Amino acid sequence: MNWFRKVIKVIKSGDYYSIFVLKISDRMQTRRDTKLESEGAEFLVLGHLLINGIPTYKTYTNMAGYDLVATNPEENTSVKIQVKSRFRTNWDGFIINNFDSDFVVFVTLNRGFSIVRAGSGDGVKDPDFYIFPIEYVKEIRDEHNGWGKITKSRMKDFQQYEDRWDLIISKLRIDNPSKGQYDRRL
Repeated sequence: MNWFRKVIKVIKSGDYYSIFVLKISDRMQTRRDTKLESEGAEFLVLGHLLINGIPTYKTYTNMAGYDLVATNPEENTSVKIQVKSRFRTNWDGFIINNFDSDFVVFVTLNRGFSIVRAGSGDGVKDPDFYIFPIEYVKEIRDEHNGWGKITKSRMKDFQQYEDRWDLIISKLRIDNPSKGQYDRRL
């Protein structure tokens, strides 16, 4: 198995060129392609809202800043929702650079631990949903972080936002929801 491959790096310094031969591990180069999983997370959020009677639409063309639009046609209100997801159960945060939405729904897909330790199981479990108002996300972000990553350590009391679908319902001004529909935990 080819664990390493050679990379040639040429650096120009004035009139001289320096040539470096580097070895890069194949494992270091490969990053998991989670495009399908992130699309799946958007559909999970869309499904949660739709089965509870909240008209919601997926923006199939890439709209910077949001992925879904939930509406209340009776009140002529809508909210923009950006969906962020993490594949691993032992997630450490998410990256966000565009704040043109009303909510960020962070979906932890919980598809297992990156490193399985003896006796801890594989970590696979049902997804968790955290519904963050965009104001909260702006408040906890680190403006000096060039990647736009919001780490778990900055998310103080993030558990209070788990399954808080009622925040979206409230913003849409859905009064008197029918019994069983629009419960806090959809």
